[in-house]
Amino acid sequence: MKARVFVTLKNGVLDPQGEAVRHALGSLGFDGVSGVRQGKVIELDLTETDATRAEAHVTEMCEKLLANTVIENYRVELL
Repeated sequence: MKARVFVTLKNGVLDPQGEAVRHALGSLGFDGVSGVRQGKVIELDLTETDATRAEAHVTEMCEKLLANTVIENYRVELL
């Protein structure tokens, strides 16, 4: 089973990388972009075959390592 984890900064947390991308897009002539939020996608290959247990394990991974839950949100998608 595969899992995909989407990690993004919480609203209100400054995103300097996103701001740098927004600025670079403007410099390249891509007008009309008023904001960019950058995140990360983590893909996991799991040996677990039960979807409920797999989601629980990935959630635990996010809480302990994959996301900084103080400033980041995450979403788990099983594939």
